[in-house]
This record gives sequence, C-alpha cells and structure tokens, in this order.
Amino acid sequence: MRNSRRVTLAPAYILHHRPFRETGRILEVLTREEGRLSVFARGVRGPKARLAAVLQPFRPLLISWSGRGDAPSLTGAENAGDTTALPAPCLLAGFYANELVLQLTTRHDPQPALFGAYHHAIQSLKAGAPLAPTLRVFEKRLLQMLGYGLDLGTEAASGRPIEPEGYYYFRPGEGLFPADAARPDALAGRSLASLENEQLAEARELNDARSLLQAALAHCLDGRELATRSIARSMARRGF
Repeated sequence: MRNSRRVTLAPAYILHHRPFRETGRILEVLTREEGRLSVFARGVRGPKARLAAVLQPFRPLLISWSGRGDAPSLTGAENAGDTTALPAPCLLAGFYANELVLQLTTRHDPQPALFGAYHHAIQSLKAGAPLAPTLRVFEKRLLQMLGYGLDLGTEAASGRPIEPEGYYYFRPGEGLFPADAARPDALAGRSLASLENEQLAEARELNDARSLLQAALAHCLDGRELATRSIARSMARRGF
C-alpha cells in the first residue's frame, strides 16, 4: 500500500470522469509530474458544487490531492489561466486524444513530455490550428514517447534511406518496406518525410500519415476498439 501523501497544485488535465455516489466523481487525470491517475472528487456535482465549473475537460488545471493507495481524494482545483472552451468541431478529436492516452498509458508513470505534447495539441486546436495535422503530430509524438516510435527515415530490411520519390508500405512492429506505386496501401516517400518533420499540409501527405499512424496505433492497442472512432464512423454514415 502506498503511504499517505499530499500533492499540491499539480498541473493536470481531466481525461475522463464518471459519477461516484450521489455528488461525487471519479476523475481520470493526466498530470505533468505524476502521470495518469484516478482521483476521487467528492461533492462536485449538484447546483451548490463549487468545483463543478472548474473540473472540465480540455482545460489546464492545478489540482491538489491526498490519501493512500491508487485513488487518492481531490482536495482542491483551480484553473491554470486558460478557460477557453475547445471549439465544437474539435470536440470529438479532443475526446479521441483523451481516449488514446487512457488506453495506451499506465497509471503512476510520469510522462512530462507526453503532458507537454497533449497540452500543445489542445492549445493548438483552441487557437484554430488545422485539426488533421494537429492530430497526426500528436499521434506520432504519443507513439514515440511510449516507446513505439516510428523510423520514418530508413527501410526496415536494408537500412537504406527513404527516397522522396519512392513508395513504401508499413508493416506494424517492423517498419517500412519498398512498394510499387500502384499498391493500394503504398505510402509516398515525400509523405513520410513530411510526417517525420511534422510539416503535414498536402492531401496525400495527410492521407498517408493517417493510414500509417492508424496501423501503428492499432498494433499498440492490440485489437481494442476506440469508442471515438466508432462514433466518427457512425457520424460519417449519417452525413454529419
């Protein structure tokens, strides 16, 4: 059992929450120094709940907690300056980023760089950055920080440099291999260079980056379905 401890004003984001008893919530939070953890927040639901307006997703917070074990109790929370809401067209993308972090990280594993990448992605979306490139860069950085980084500069088998004019296919867990341009899953060498440099702009670059990163993430998820992707497919079928 962990010793009782107190943490004060830790930078954090809320990734998910669910009801706990009559007026509480169980918060899944990503913190800069402590990693991801669950926190019991009591008395935060209802018309008189002082912290209800503060404990919102996509908002940088400073939270305090204390207690024993793997799920301590929230003792305080305040905004960390920015209270801007995530634009409505970006909400599903934001929840997708949250779900990736929840599925691919473990509790109590400090990841300051991941916290920084998440913060950058959310703040970029709030500032009006293009949605698709922002998500692709976050996915790439997430894989790298969790130890599944992609080698986008060399062929897996030969070690030869990726050629801008060449075409390649991606094998999850192994890397990139030469491909014929007519192959349905062929990735352009220029797209790979753009992803490596995090400078995605053209339609082909974005499509190739999306295909590669989805394959890499699916491999890491080990077959687990993401709820946000299922929702996105359903919305697309209905014409939303």
